[in-house]
Amino acid sequence: MSQPPAATDRPLRVGIEAIPLLVVRTGVGTMTRAVVDRLATDPGLDLSAILISLRGRGRLAAELPPGTGLRALPFPARLAHRLWLRGDHPAVGGFDVIHGPNFVVPPAARHSVRRGARRPAAELLTIHDFGPWHYPGLVNNTARGYPRLVARALDRGAHVHTVSAFVGAEAADILGVEPERIHVIPNGFEAGPAGDPARGRALAGGHPYVLAVGTIEPRKDLPTLVEAMGRLWAEGHDTRLVLAGPDGWGTPDLEQAVARTGAAHLVHRLGYVSDDERADLLAGAACLAYPSRYEGFGLPPLEAMAQGTPVVATSIGAVTEVCADAALLVPPGDPDALAGALARVLTDESVVARLVAAGRQRPPLFSWDRTAADLGQLYRQLAARR
Repeated sequence: MSQPPAATDRPLRVGIEAIPLLVVRTGVGTMTRAVVDRLATDPGLDLSAILISLRGRGRLAAELPPGTGLRALPFPARLAHRLWLRGDHPAVGGFDVIHGPNFVVPPAARHSVRRGARRPAAELLTIHDFGPWHYPGLVNNTARGYPRLVARALDRGAHVHTVSAFVGAEAADILGVEPERIHVIPNGFEAGPAGDPARGRALAGGHPYVLAVGTIEPRKDLPTLVEAMGRLWAEGHDTRLVLAGPDGWGTPDLEQAVARTGAAHLVHRLGYVSDDERADLLAGAACLAYPSRYEGFGLPPLEAMAQGTPVVATSIGAVTEVCADAALLVPPGDPDALAGALARVLTDESVVARLVAAGRQRPPLFSWDRTAADLGQLYRQLAARR
């Protein structure tokens, strides 16, 4: 291995690909926002956002914390992805480390490595889960391209950051790279202001409700949740189902599942909600249902626990890592088991009390400050290895 360049007193130049800051805020956007805000205050880092897009420069500039630079390449992102499958253009220069927080890391511009010349930047990509590898039929067209783009980045020598130990273990099994190139730094969590249960119930239509949050996509398996709720409705329960999140490529399947219950009037779809509305809905819910078939982390259960709301979730992926014994966990894709767990929460006050008490202990274990600090340390380690 070549020796690293001589150390200097200048801050480490870090570029973070920042498209997640411009899209509807989901788990990836939350992580990118939290990390950028905190790393911008690190005096040892010269932080810039990287934007590869024909649009959005002005919007992104308004989203960045003070002191953060902006490197914009006016190039269509989809075309860049296609080109990166075959080569390293368009490339980004002028950094010590380039971090892609959403599976894809822009290639570092290459320089001839001679005496006194700069080496290419170290590259780091974040893998939030291996859904595109396991379930290509359950993700959108962009995500289906991630496995090939990750493989190309690994061929260039990129390192991998995963957001949970579960995903880190998957990375070792699936990617075929050296374990020392895989770095587990868990997501953090920051509890917002306490929601208002009364406002939440008003948003939900004034009735007791089970809440599900997130984009309507296949791996969230909302049709199974609807089927489970249909079993409860058939037994006389009148608790509504409230879905808070934008439409996605799972919407047609959800609509068919609702129609099959014959109880569409008990399903309330709110679409995208603000952060304040989300907090109110979580605070007012009888429980949060999280029926996903696959997750790499899972922020919504922590959000619900922080609001004192019990959680029913599936025993998959990192959800068990995040929730531990603070949720009722059921097998994925099993409407009977899910209906039974929901019924326990809706009818047994002792179960609710236990889950709420255990849930209060989980969010403090996850810190965005720690996540950002650990990423900053990782950047320094990767830059020194170049």
